Amino acid sequence: MSGPANETVAPEEVRPVHPMRQLPAFGLMSASYFAAIALFNPYAPLWFKELGFSTLAIGIIASIQAWTRVLAPYAWGWLGDHTGRRVELIRLASAGCVVSALSLAFVERFWPVALATAVLFVLNSSIMPLHESTLARLLTTRRGFNAARYGRVRMWGSVGFIASVIGSGALLEEAGVRAFPWLVAALNLVMLGVALRLPTLREAAVDEEAPPPVLPLLRQPEVAWFFGSAFFTVVGHSVLYAFFSLYLVGLGYGKGLIGALWALAAGVEILFFWLQGRWFDKLSLHRWLELVAGVSAIRFSLMTLATVFPWLVVPAQALHAISFAAHHASCIAMVYRLFPGRLRGRGQALYTVLGYGISGVVGGVGGGVIIEYLGFQAAFAAAMCTAIAAWYCTRRMARCAPATVSPEV
Repeated sequence: MSGPANETVAPEEVRPVHPMRQLPAFGLMSASYFAAIALFNPYAPLWFKELGFSTLAIGIIASIQAWTRVLAPYAWGWLGDHTGRRVELIRLASAGCVVSALSLAFVERFWPVALATAVLFVLNSSIMPLHESTLARLLTTRRGFNAARYGRVRMWGSVGFIASVIGSGALLEEAGVRAFPWLVAALNLVMLGVALRLPTLREAAVDEEAPPPVLPLLRQPEVAWFFGSAFFTVVGHSVLYAFFSLYLVGLGYGKGLIGALWALAAGVEILFFWLQGRWFDKLSLHRWLELVAGVSAIRFSLMTLATVFPWLVVPAQALHAISFAAHHASCIAMVYRLFPGRLRGRGQALYTVLGYGISGVVGGVGGGVIIEYLGFQAAFAAAMCTAIAAWYCTRRMARCAPATVSPEV
């Protein structure tokens, strides 16, 4: 990194004098984004069911969110890396989300609903990769990535999630599931308002030299095994996210209790992000990912037993602090280390594509097929197997890590 005297001509982002003062705005963006997700992911399956869709059809539409993450995030990340205008792209995508969300209020048949959902998430899938890569730049110092401050910012996403999932559950209980698309539009409008207030942090475009290619990095064993571990971890969680609410309905839970259980997961997530600065450096990133895979296997095994013991969904949701929050924090730090400099935007996008896009498709469609023919227990048993596969990938990744690189970085 260039010294202070050279900052005006550095190719990297020109930072404000006090970059930490920009963090509250990014915390609000995270809160509004996850508030919208907290409405859509838990309650969209209930709306789809109200429209008369089958479990398999619901699984297909739920997987659209993941399908859009297969290509769209990388395209947006490429634009961010090449233009340096990540915040402007966030605003553009947020405006498109409002328009596409409104269209959901005027469609009821499978294909129009699927199309509107696809457009919504092509735009929505860009926001977090662009947000996270911009935030990572702000949190990068000469000592490396500041994981403690990242946790405090990301925590507000969990706060937004828990407030939305409880409030939305109560509103839908009162107004009925048919109000769902209007709530989606309202929360996306809030997100647009927050995006318009983000500070404009631009990276200067470098005309004389193209950004370095990503493909050589993907051929490195450590990088390949890292994405393998992320893929298998998220496959299992995709089954959970797509079908958890329907599973709870089958166990006899009402919408209020369903919202409370989603909120429990978000609550322990908040606790982890708030306190991660105290313990995150106690383990290497590889060890964290091993722990995540093991805890995920336990979580999904509890879900398989919940048919007999419904109360087991409570400790299963409490394990979200490790299976999701610790996984996300570890992956963001790992992407920062594996994709430095002008690779950052595409690295974050690849994490979304390979870690969430393809795996989400497999989890949504595969879970729907398994549930249709074998039931929920079989789907969560399959999720447990994917967590075991993720553990194997993390072990291989640790063996491939360069000895000169500190795992705590």
